[in-house]
Amino acid sequence: MAKNLIQQGHVVSVTAPRNVNSGEMVTVGVLSGVAQHDALSGAAVEIVTEGVFELAKTSAQAWTVGAAIYTIPGTGVCTTATTTGNVLVGVAMAVASNPSGTGIVRLNGSAPAAAT
Repeated sequence: MAKNLIQQGHVVSVTAPRNVNSGEMVTVGVLSGVAQHDALSGAAVEIVTEGVFELAKTSAQAWTVGAAIYTIPGTGVCTTATTTGNVLVGVAMAVASNPSGTGIVRLNGSAPAAAT
């Protein structure tokens, strides 16, 4: 293994951008993951950046398998909306009906950086 490896990166610690509960999406810049524990805004929180999770979604949306999934950073709710400010976090792994409060998402670890 490389001598300069810091960590595997599947779970990383970030500063909570808002009060978060265990199991909620957390986004810092283009890095997103699922909170492993409750944390107050400004506190350290460990997030899982890879894997498949059942996450809160915009209820009034129907998802198809393979659909691009974004998160609304201020709330951690997942959506298919490409609205400015939303961050790509992964793909839908199962059909989610309209209405439904959760969807199954495979996380991609981080969103591609915006072109400059």
